[in-house]
Amino acid sequence: MDCLQILFALFVLSLVSIDAIRFHVKPNQRKCLREEIHKDVLVTGEYEVQETGQRTDLTVTDSKEHILYSKEDAKKGKFAFTTEEYDMFDICFDAKSVGGGQGPEREIFLNLKHGVEAKSYDELAKAEKLKPLEVELRRLEDLSKSIVDDFAYMRAREEEMRDTNESTHSRVMYFSIFSMCCLLGLATWQVLYLRRYFKAKKLIE
Repeated sequence: MDCLQILFALFVLSLVSIDAIRFHVKPNQRKCLREEIHKDVLVTGEYEVQETGQRTDLTVTDSKEHILYSKEDAKKGKFAFTTEEYDMFDICFDAKSVGGGQGPEREIFLNLKHGVEAKSYDELAKAEKLKPLEVELRRLEDLSKSIVDDFAYMRAREEEMRDTNESTHSRVMYFSIFSMCCLLGLATWQVLYLRRYFKAKKLIE
């Protein structure tokens, strides 16, 4: 494998989103993780909460507070959903102490996948009776489509930002011209007013 192939492989891997993290939540506290995801993307998550004899609730919501997944006293499980539009999604763990007392921190493991990595190609192979090579080709096809979609989205965002910059530039230019006209008008009025004033006082002819 030459240098270009290695760089391309690293680039492709950077586009595949796999977020596996461990963190701690104190009793009677809420910790949320926010993820920005495109439209029509499959999202899967696997979580495990450390057993401490206390309760931890899990809620997955979008920016409009729509509940996509909710689990009371979450201990270990999985969730999945498909995004309907480009949005920000919050995955929140709400730790509650039984009886209102304090207790130990809870360690939480969360493995979040979306896009190509969220698909189960093993189940797809069984359902469609695909050979291993065909499965890899399907995976590469989906990955290529994901890359093309990402580039198309970035291009659309770039065009949108360019249009916004051009519109802002035009507004600033027109406002500057209007301000200069106002200043010139005000200066002309001041000169004429002072001239009439000095003539009235017979200070000038």
